[in-house]
Amino acid sequence: MTVKDSNGAELKDGDSVTLIKDLKVKGTSITLKRGTMIKNIKLTANEEEIECRAEKVKDLVLKTCFLKKV
Repeated sequence: MTVKDSNGAELKDGDSVTLIKDLKVKGTSITLKRGTMIKNIKLTANEEEIECRAEKVKDLVLKTCFLKKV
């Protein structure tokens, strides 16, 4: 299984990524802004999703189509 970001770059556990779009976090009033760097990602069983931690949000799941590898 290979996990790819929005540009087609391969992602691995521990990589750093940035957001390419403002994203609202469900269940909170927090909006993650475009350009936010997210470090130390974890791959999931679904190749279109990753797990991570961002600013004030723990255990966040993001779609890879909104990410760009740093």
